[in-house]
Amino acid sequence: MQKFTVHQGLVAPMDRENVDTDAIIPKQFLKSIRKTGFGQNLFDAWRYLDPGYPGQDPATRRLNPDFILNQPRYAGASILIARKNFGCGSSREHAPWALDQYGFRAIIAPSYADIFFNNSFKNGLLPIILSEQQVSQLFDEVAAFPGYSLTIDLERQLIVQPQGQEMPFDVQPFRKYCLLNGFDDIGLTLRHADKIKAFEARRLAEKPWLANTLLASDMA
Repeated sequence: MQKFTVHQGLVAPMDRENVDTDAIIPKQFLKSIRKTGFGQNLFDAWRYLDPGYPGQDPATRRLNPDFILNQPRYAGASILIARKNFGCGSSREHAPWALDQYGFRAIIAPSYADIFFNNSFKNGLLPIILSEQQVSQLFDEVAAFPGYSLTIDLERQLIVQPQGQEMPFDVQPFRKYCLLNGFDDIGLTLRHADKIKAFEARRLAEKPWLANTLLASDMA
């Protein structure tokens, strides 16, 4: 998982409440269990004028010129601001996968659905909670200033605006630790790889019959 320390990026506004996970990545794209290839179908029903299906070449599709992420001024945006209850709906982990693969590193909103919030941290995406007033202020500034960007300093837990103003945010210490170090659940476990190998070697030495059991299991 990619580390998140300090990120500076262009901001795109998603001025909608209750953006659900089926809007983020529609159900027809959930057939794949791989963590790749979902960015091109992020917000698919809103980004395109034609129906989307797995395996389509995005270059052959008709973009919706009115959709915010299709506007040239937001090309390459890596920070998304949204309204309350972002990521509601089903628990699909494909939603943070799609956001991350599109290029977003962080989301700023007043609130999130719990499962989406947790899944985001596990996949290297930083969901930041600010007050509705603060989020509205950011919406106003993004609209007023093309090219508006923010700097997010996770270590200091600060959002730095172009004029230098700082907006603090909270993040649970364990989640912060994982993002700063790029640890997903597997990465956390592999920190103890030497101890795991030592345990397995000791267990086989004490109970050699387990080797035949494990071999039979692998061959089944």
